[in-house]
Amino acid sequence: MSLLRITSPHAHGPLSTTRVMQTVLLATLPGVAALVWFFGPGVLVNIAVTSFFAIAFEAAVLKLRGRPVLRTLDDHSAVVTATLLAIALPPYAPWWLLAVGAAASILLAKQLYGGLGYNPFNPAMVGYVVLLISFPVQMSTWAAPRGLAAEVPGLVDALQACFIPASFDGATMATPLDILRQNSDQSLAALYAGTPQLGAWGGVGWQWVSLGFLAGGLWMLYRGIFTWHAPVAMLAALAALAALFYDGGGPGSGGSPLFHLLSGATMFGAFFIVTDPVSSAVSTRGRLIYGALIGVLIYLIRTRGNYPDAVAFAVLIMNFAAPFIDYYTQPRSYGHARGDRP
Repeated sequence: MSLLRITSPHAHGPLSTTRVMQTVLLATLPGVAALVWFFGPGVLVNIAVTSFFAIAFEAAVLKLRGRPVLRTLDDHSAVVTATLLAIALPPYAPWWLLAVGAAASILLAKQLYGGLGYNPFNPAMVGYVVLLISFPVQMSTWAAPRGLAAEVPGLVDALQACFIPASFDGATMATPLDILRQNSDQSLAALYAGTPQLGAWGGVGWQWVSLGFLAGGLWMLYRGIFTWHAPVAMLAALAALAALFYDGGGPGSGGSPLFHLLSGATMFGAFFIVTDPVSSAVSTRGRLIYGALIGVLIYLIRTRGNYPDAVAFAVLIMNFAAPFIDYYTQPRSYGHARGDRP
């Protein structure tokens, strides 16, 4: 009797690549809704335009490589990359900035290495860093949130800012993390009293955006999209360092743990970027180390570096180290002594 020669994988669970990508897109909705409420529909235009360019670039490369275009695009990975990149960009960005970011994410960080599953770096964060280093003025132009601006821009304003940038004149201001980084002579109490952008927990608007991404991340965790190790380790390390070096609110204070957790891209990064299964560590201990070191780097760059928010840089640095971490944290094989290498 001949036996069936069946290679792995031997079982197909409900979490296919397409299903995972769809779940990630759905999980961004609470955070995106908060962004739209506080900053206007510019983020929706960002997502739509960046997704268009990402799909176009991916389709062109797949065609050149002789790969199936429609079947590959059907996994929604290009749209997920574009959405995560667009969320991180300032609303009301010009179309060419979105195009350059999509090109860096899809062409440079993904397809150059062979496509989905082969990229050593997080594509969305590569696109973000390329834009931040190349176009610092455009990347630091954040709209004033609802409650501080006289009027939040509407959809017509968002389209105008995207496709006719020179004709758009919106109210902009520094982000809460940038305000805290530049402070050197005021106590935090005085800074909070004289700065309307700073709210009770974090920045005005930003604290609710962070809670929105936290809700989406917890939903993905409940659905089994990723394990808790990397995001919890990152948040715990960041909070621990912020608490350790918090001096009660002096001029040189780096900010309270709650401020760091609910400002900037902390929650977005913890649940939507750090959990990338391709570019992160894969072992259980490795995920804990990987996430904790990202949290440490975020705090160090925020308080000692030149960039107020450091999630992208911290993630890319640790993407370099992920294979090294996995090598030294892989489980011991049955029948081998600890430390043996096959």
